[in-house]
Amino acid sequence: MKTGTHLPRRHFLRLAGGAGALSWVTACDRLKDLKASLPLGPGADTLAPFKTPSGSGPDLISHTLNRLTWGAAPGEYARVSALGSTPEDCLERFLEEQLHPEKIEDPVTRAALARLEAVREPVTELFEYKPSQLDSELTRAAVIRASHSRRQLYEVMVAFWSDHFNIDSSKLDCRWFKTVDDRDIIRKHALGNFRSLLRASALSPAMLFYLDGRENKHRTAGDKPNENYARELLELHTLGIHGGYTQGDVMEAARCLTGWTVTGREVKLGIGRVFFEAAAHDDGAKSVLGQELSAGGGPEDLDRLLAVITAHSSTAAFIARKLCRHFIADEPPDPAVEKVAAAFHNSAGDIPETLRALFRTEEFRTLRGDKIKKPFHFIVSALRATGSATSCGTGVRRALQIMGHAPFHYPTPEGPPPSGADWLATLLCRWDFASQLAGGSLKCTRTDTAKLTACAGGRDGLLRHLFGRDPDTAECAAAGSVNSPLALALASPAFQTF
Repeated sequence: MKTGTHLPRRHFLRLAGGAGALSWVTACDRLKDLKASLPLGPGADTLAPFKTPSGSGPDLISHTLNRLTWGAAPGEYARVSALGSTPEDCLERFLEEQLHPEKIEDPVTRAALARLEAVREPVTELFEYKPSQLDSELTRAAVIRASHSRRQLYEVMVAFWSDHFNIDSSKLDCRWFKTVDDRDIIRKHALGNFRSLLRASALSPAMLFYLDGRENKHRTAGDKPNENYARELLELHTLGIHGGYTQGDVMEAARCLTGWTVTGREVKLGIGRVFFEAAAHDDGAKSVLGQELSAGGGPEDLDRLLAVITAHSSTAAFIARKLCRHFIADEPPDPAVEKVAAAFHNSAGDIPETLRALFRTEEFRTLRGDKIKKPFHFIVSALRATGSATSCGTGVRRALQIMGHAPFHYPTPEGPPPSGADWLATLLCRWDFASQLAGGSLKCTRTDTAKLTACAGGRDGLLRHLFGRDPDTAECAAAGSVNSPLALALASPAFQTF
């Protein structure tokens, strides 16, 4: 058997249980002259001995870190374990900490993001940048925040809502306006109120371009509204495809939305200005989901429409099921969905209250280790678990592109597939990423494998850290048969499930 820096494929395929994978394997370029200014990952260059989990399966602390964060960084298990006297108390205290991200100091992330200038620019300045630079910085910012930030649940919810209100940044002026959408819409409201988030998204310059809302005009009696955004608003953003709406409701919703538009590159001054054009609005009476909206509403028709659809029981059920699918199971139990839907409805869409209800369900606490990581999750969790230092340069971004999960690039409005099982074709690409990361050949990234292993207490401690439990006999034997146990562990099912 050949061993070395790279993980032998037969070990990976054996541990992966024969799951299908792409045949593509990227070339390995050795890392050269890594700059001293490389932003630090969690624990990078500051690694110290840390406590690792134990037991035959993930305990509640490991489970909490698996689901509420992008993965446990070195030392995080010990920190959360010390928050309370019982695992249940630790979960509650960690949850409350994470639901108030504004109170969490995050200097490492702030320093790392300081290098990214374009994503901080006001909308009027964004068109001075090439779309490729904005795309690069948006991707780098997403990875840096997910892998570095101490505000982990916030970053998980940012990604959740980014997928929910998916915008392909390659379409038209979305190439510039997605930067605004990410910063001023999704990130601003990710742990706020759903109706406020929904309204902000409806008037996002990027969304107005992406789903043709800016083309939705009514100037003469014969004009028909552009229904593109209205359909996705009901089907994807609120009620769900089986939420009880009709084609008539789609058309009536589109009428409510006529007249809202945004200035793009066609103007020299005031780029990105969202405004209501009264002359392009259908101001007649409307009926949505059985609710009558009187004539003369003007711009208030938007808020009247959102009030109707966010109060509808189907919206609470749809959002609850989607959240439970994300945090509990790909096929979430109905009792959990019902509890979360009730919390969403009773709190008028308060996102923190909805999440509190979810994480307090018995289903969340008992269904452990049965979800598969999507590619972005796998990559970020590997960076976090290894305490890697990364600038999210070409190595990480290339891996995301090859796996088809680069942020803000899914081409259709429904967003990327929600289940990790939908991404099993990327398993061989994950093997290669794990091999490069552990072997030090991932461009613009540095991993101190020896120090990480020593701080975890040796090879078995490293496996406990990565798996959130004791390794079984087969896993120990496999790790002992290769020169790179870290690569093997990162590519194994035990790390790729959570």
